[in-house]
Amino acid sequence: MRISIITPSFRNSDWLKLCIASVADQEVGAEHIVQDAGSDDGTLDWLLQDKRVRTFVEKDESMYDAINRGMRRSTGDVLAYLNCDEQYLPGALATVMEFFEANPQIEMLFGDIVLVNGQGAYVGHRKVQAPLLYHTWTCHLSTLSCATFFRRRAVFDHGEFFDPRLRAGGDGEWMVRLLRRRVRMAVLGRFTSIFTLTGDNMSQKPNALREAHELHRTAPAWARFAKPGIILHHRLRRLVGGMYSQPPFSFSLYTRNSPTGRELREVRQPTIRCGQ
Repeated sequence: MRISIITPSFRNSDWLKLCIASVADQEVGAEHIVQDAGSDDGTLDWLLQDKRVRTFVEKDESMYDAINRGMRRSTGDVLAYLNCDEQYLPGALATVMEFFEANPQIEMLFGDIVLVNGQGAYVGHRKVQAPLLYHTWTCHLSTLSCATFFRRRAVFDHGEFFDPRLRAGGDGEWMVRLLRRRVRMAVLGRFTSIFTLTGDNMSQKPNALREAHELHRTAPAWARFAKPGIILHHRLRRLVGGMYSQPPFSFSLYTRNSPTGRELREVRQPTIRCGQ
């Protein structure tokens, strides 16, 4: 089995260097495809020379169009997409591949996420459970794309690519379609990925909020009416699943001060992020 990672890129040179480094030092020979929309900030001066990635430079309709293009070019049996300001933790992809090899019936897998600020300091973490249809449809996607891994067949067998018309909320809409198709999902139960809170993340921008509202409107009327109960069920499920507890731990990552070697971070007082 082989894994392919897709990274959509546009004017994110410094962050992209860290993203690429975090894929390149994994214990598996991952295929890393960068779909760049024509960056004019100096990214292409070095990216086209970087032999660790397969780079394609072309205009696209959106981030999701870029991911679709990368997936169609990929050769892996397992796929994932990692934005420029995200990273994988050491050994993450080897663990993911071991899980898929041991569980051939599972088509989509979710890891836990460490959240850091722009300097790479720990801000919080998110432990996940497999998403449920009506919570995703009426509330929000409870997983993060940087820790989402899926078999090629989950997308290609049924043509379940991202909607390229969407700008920031395509993950949730895509997940609703996969859940309605009853794609078999599981959780890994360990940290695999880092999400950087740069202050310029797309999830809280007007496009994301508008697209989330539009997705909510397509849910069945009964589900929209039952939203408070769906939220309560989600939180109880997380409580019973131990999602709100975490002992001290450590992780290592690339930072803009250390782009060629990982820095170790000790977390003595773990904290969950609000809004989970």
